[in-house]
Amino acid sequence: MLICFLVSLRHKLLVNHIMPKNRITLVFLFLSQFAFAQSNQQDDVATIKASRAESNKAIARHDIDGISKYWLPDFVQTIGRGTTLTGKDPVIASWKKLFSTNASVSYIRTPVEVIVGDNGIMAWETGTWTAKNSYSKGGKYSAMWRKIDGEWKLQAELFVSLKKL
Repeated sequence: MLICFLVSLRHKLLVNHIMPKNRITLVFLFLSQFAFAQSNQQDDVATIKASRAESNKAIARHDIDGISKYWLPDFVQTIGRGTTLTGKDPVIASWKKLFSTNASVSYIRTPVEVIVGDNGIMAWETGTWTAKNSYSKGGKYSAMWRKIDGEWKLQAELFVSLKKL
């Protein structure tokens, strides 16, 4: 898309003989729009990483509301041993059961990379997870984020257990 715009801009500048002052204005507008888009993506990455950190704190407190506030209603979660649940309410029920049967369990997810899509409304996060007092010591994860009404929410998470107890 960027290449098409640049080719179009070049055509306008060279073929249509736009006045030099207007050329500078067009180039400035293009560059400022590009810088603004980059800044927004950096802000979105920072927001997603901060949300992940807050979610980790909520897990440590066994705070179901703090964990689930980032989930969409049709959230999908696949845990490290392969069990998949669909829907915010069933996933909440699973976390409640876990916390009631294992008072010392804890998980920390550490993002390694967050990429915001060109459209600004989808993002991909990947990283590592560690566990305490769980069936595994940790592994790798990926997550899909969606920006809805200006807020980043989780659509799906996939955890893969790679470390034995």
